Amino acid sequence: MAKELRKQLALEYHSKGRPGKIEVVPTKEAKTQRDLSLAYSPGVAEPCKEIANNPEDVYKYTAKGNLVGVISNGTAVLGLGNIGPEASKPVMEGKGVLFKIFADIDVFDIEINETDPKKFVEIVKALEPTFGGINLEDIKAPECFYIEQELKKQCNIPIMHDDQHGTAIISSAALLNALELQKKKIDKVHFVVNGAGAAATACMNLYVSLGAKPENFFVFDKDGILHSDRTDIPPVQLKFTKDKKFSNWDLARAMKDADVFLGLSVGNVVTPEMVKSMAKNPIVFAMANPEPEIMYDVAKESRKDLIMATGRSDTPNQVNNVLGFPYIFRGALDVRATGINEAMKLAAVKALADLAKTPVPDIVNLAYNEKNLSFGNDYIIPKPLDPRLLATVAPAVAKAAIESGVARKIITDWDAYKIEMNSRLGLDNQLSRAIGNKARQDPKRVVFADAENAKVLKTAQLVLEEKIGYPILLGDEKRIRKIAEDNSVDLEGMPIINPKDDDTEEMRKSFGEIFFEKRQRKGVNRYEANKAMKERNHFGCMMVETGVADCMISGLSRNYPDTIRPALQIIGTEPGIKKIAGMYLLFTKRGPLFLADTTVNFNPTAEELAEITLLVAREVRQFNIVPKVAMLSYSNFGSSDSPEARLVQDAHTIVKQKEPSLICDGEMQGILAFNKEILKDNYPFSELINGDVNTLIFPNLAAGNIAYNLLQEVGGADSIGPILLGLNKPVHVLQLGSSIRSIFNMVVIAVVDAQAKSKKGAITTPVTPEEIKRNKWWKSRTKNSA
Repeated sequence: MAKELRKQLALEYHSKGRPGKIEVVPTKEAKTQRDLSLAYSPGVAEPCKEIANNPEDVYKYTAKGNLVGVISNGTAVLGLGNIGPEASKPVMEGKGVLFKIFADIDVFDIEINETDPKKFVEIVKALEPTFGGINLEDIKAPECFYIEQELKKQCNIPIMHDDQHGTAIISSAALLNALELQKKKIDKVHFVVNGAGAAATACMNLYVSLGAKPENFFVFDKDGILHSDRTDIPPVQLKFTKDKKFSNWDLARAMKDADVFLGLSVGNVVTPEMVKSMAKNPIVFAMANPEPEIMYDVAKESRKDLIMATGRSDTPNQVNNVLGFPYIFRGALDVRATGINEAMKLAAVKALADLAKTPVPDIVNLAYNEKNLSFGNDYIIPKPLDPRLLATVAPAVAKAAIESGVARKIITDWDAYKIEMNSRLGLDNQLSRAIGNKARQDPKRVVFADAENAKVLKTAQLVLEEKIGYPILLGDEKRIRKIAEDNSVDLEGMPIINPKDDDTEEMRKSFGEIFFEKRQRKGVNRYEANKAMKERNHFGCMMVETGVADCMISGLSRNYPDTIRPALQIIGTEPGIKKIAGMYLLFTKRGPLFLADTTVNFNPTAEELAEITLLVAREVRQFNIVPKVAMLSYSNFGSSDSPEARLVQDAHTIVKQKEPSLICDGEMQGILAFNKEILKDNYPFSELINGDVNTLIFPNLAAGNIAYNLLQEVGGADSIGPILLGLNKPVHVLQLGSSIRSIFNMVVIAVVDAQAKSKKGAITTPVTPEEIKRNKWWKSRTKNSA
């Protein structure tokens, strides 16, 4: 069932709305008749004539300079094999998405129905006028060697078969750093390579460029070791063949006393005994996917002096092609390189290797739930989410292109170029991925109060499969199982608890006593307290309060106040906090925007608005972002003396008194928050002149809620929220009718919130779903809470 749901979600992802994953978006205005006359006839004739006179002007007047063709014939698609060009299209579109989000490179994916290498070369060669560069993808060996070599000879733009060179470049950077840590020299070490396809061949060739000796390689394919008596070895691999006396060697024999193992083959072909037989301080790159040649933990247990890398994201030292191809093409395009040569690849290798030795940014530590990642055995290459990659690798590649004579455009101001690279980065993409990765590092127990809902159950399964958290479902078990069956949801590993059932009576009574203790002088009697525990929101909040669970998600099918009220009564606010607040995180083209208050406080006082501002600023810091706060109004710095304007002025004064170092200004109109020229010309004293505003504080609920909804619906901004701020433990409330994606995003936030609060001691010892189901663990805990 889990596989069926995953299939269903994947198909829905690709088919929902506009089919596929990409679209073409105009970069110029095309609204009026005048615009159209410039975009097409008659105005378009002018750039056509300029390009006809000077072909290089195609880079000046068209998108060619930022356009890469991702081209395949579908003969070697991922682990699916020769599935044909049509079936390869989703992969090629996906590659285009990676180019865009990591390096702001536009892509046309082209799937060609041709398996003859010579004809394929002719077709791609004929497309050269369209593209600034070509990324060959998923073409089987040995044809891919010929195709790439011929296109590099015949074309005057960068050509790269990423399946070969991507892995080679990333693993080379990892190899250089691993050799440094193991105190070994590349020209002395002995390599064993299992798998002799396109990627392995490119790896070996690049290692040789770095100083490795071809005679120091023992290479195996499905037919055994490459030796001189074999007649099936492609010319590109001949230099790595051994003498026929080695023809009877197997992998185990070759690995004895070897320094480096490189695996690009199939899973579980290397044993712990093989690893133990290697030389002192060995290096193992087991990069078969999804199962490496030997599992990371198995290899590490076999010996302590091992440095290991895999292709998996759940182990240290992931060799991931996304560390290379976006930035290599970015550098090549920006200098209009005529090709991607060895010097450019080696420059990328060195840049990646050097970057791993520098201090790691906070957003990377956040993403991988590390306090301080640093160069060492478990960190020999940068992480894919490192925001410095674009401004590090692209300039290195561009410089190498210029120095090796293949650049047609010369960059002289490298500082300005690096600033341009950083401005291309989508911080929203980085932040979204970082939050998800952080949640996976320390999953928490998540109570779903609205489990009698298909969207909630689908989300719960995703949460479990993605290792974000451990779902606990509240509701009628028969009803939940029927909904799950109807929607192909696998409920294995998810305890189901019905607060109304007889088997939860003892637990319910214990929770009721705690609730009565909390509310007995606030209008609640013992009968009402016990009765309230039959309601899922009350019961779920009590699970979080007593430590049976870590966080709760609710609100999909009920009013917002009805969900918040039990949380306030049972969990309460953090010490020193008088008012909770609601915040939305919006992912915009300007980067992430934090908006508050958008859901809770109708008309806050100046003191309450100041407290909301400080709460939001603290939450923004949880995302490893420095808050830069604009307190909004219809007035600018005293231009109106109305009570509404004075309220925001007074709130700003209180904020600065309590936290002078916070970058915060107001009252101000929304336009000033984002138009620095107007702000600088008219209010040069403002703290917000330098840097981009990322936090908006609204004077009341109406303003915040209206702004959020307009930005999301009209502006097309993706969002997470509402995020509740100020509660002592994590309870988050969904919007009515939230999508599966929105629910999942809120779970991620809830888990990260629970991680932060558990460090403060607010969340207690974990309990397994099985213990919850048996109703054993909670007894002693609830007594202590009472």
